[in-house]
Amino acid sequence: MQKVLIGLAGLILATAFGGAANAQDTVKIGIINEYSGQFADTGAQIDNGIKLYIKQHGDTVAGKKIELIRKDTGGIAPDVSKRLAQELIVRDHADILAGFSLTPNALAAADVSAEAKKFMVVMNAATAIITTKSPYIARTSSTTAQLNYTLGVWAAKNGIKTVYTMVSDYGPGIDAETWFQTGFKEGGGQVIGSVRFPVANPDFSAFVQAAKDAHPDAIYIWIPGGAQPGAVGKALAERGIDVTKTKVLGQDALGTETALKSMGSVAIGIITVADYDYNHNSPLNHEFVKAFNDEFHRNPDFFAVGGYDGTRLIYEALKKTGGKADGDSLIAAAKGMGWESPRGPISIDPETRDIVQTVYIRRVENVGDELRNVEFDSFPNVKDPAKARMAH
Repeated sequence: MQKVLIGLAGLILATAFGGAANAQDTVKIGIINEYSGQFADTGAQIDNGIKLYIKQHGDTVAGKKIELIRKDTGGIAPDVSKRLAQELIVRDHADILAGFSLTPNALAAADVSAEAKKFMVVMNAATAIITTKSPYIARTSSTTAQLNYTLGVWAAKNGIKTVYTMVSDYGPGIDAETWFQTGFKEGGGQVIGSVRFPVANPDFSAFVQAAKDAHPDAIYIWIPGGAQPGAVGKALAERGIDVTKTKVLGQDALGTETALKSMGSVAIGIITVADYDYNHNSPLNHEFVKAFNDEFHRNPDFFAVGGYDGTRLIYEALKKTGGKADGDSLIAAAKGMGWESPRGPISIDPETRDIVQTVYIRRVENVGDELRNVEFDSFPNVKDPAKARMAH
């Protein structure tokens, strides 16, 4: 019996020391995302971006083994996100938090990042204020203001005098409406009507009819991804919106590959703003799209590139710190870092820790029997306008 006890005590000691040594040689990244529910595909694409980067660059950085711990929020669930962030740090000893498709979940985890002084990489959630909620956050996606303000500026410069706006009635939709309207009005455009509809709205026909009756030069639409772009397309077709006469403008979700498939030919002529599309013409992007297809048998989207670039930011920051994974070292390393991404040149603004990048205006066209977004205008080095204004 005594022998057994000594053996057990030895095992506990060995495990403890092994664990400590192991912990020093490992960097644990806690990924909080939607792996189930309505936004599961968004979570999957961010995850695909992460997996591809690690496959291409190995799972060891600066002598440290990278370990991923995935947690599923199941949807918009700030309380769950906060609890998962706490568990990751306290129980799983995560060094870094990453992922975050959705704004409410990112905001909830930001408090934990600030309190625990943990580096946090936001790979999608796009509401401008997120990075202000913890000094340890950097973002590798885009901000709603960055895209929609730019689209508003572009619209006013390109012969569109009047617009009717329609958006989902929650944080990101209201943010998009605000910044599109700001850019458009500053360029001399006039908003002649606006409406907000419920987030889970299945039928847009009445809203589209109201927009049509106002006879604007363009209708601006902001909706989250998923099933809604198809429903919007259906309403545009049913209500006879002719995009050669009334332009239809929106953010990237309105023109995703799945959205275009569900809309069909109705989508031709829709103009959207984006920071990435798999059709972007650069040698680096062609390589990225091929590698992504070889691995996952589908095209990457802006969610995937956010995950891919977010993982690169973590790797490069760890190289710069020589493997030190505390929040202060990593955020200092991340500030000002820049590189060539599949979407074009990007960098992390040292002041705001937000992404600076090229914003593209593209139009849906029929290219070889396939609906595609074709880039026809671009704005390089766009910073988040919301923070630029806070600073002044």
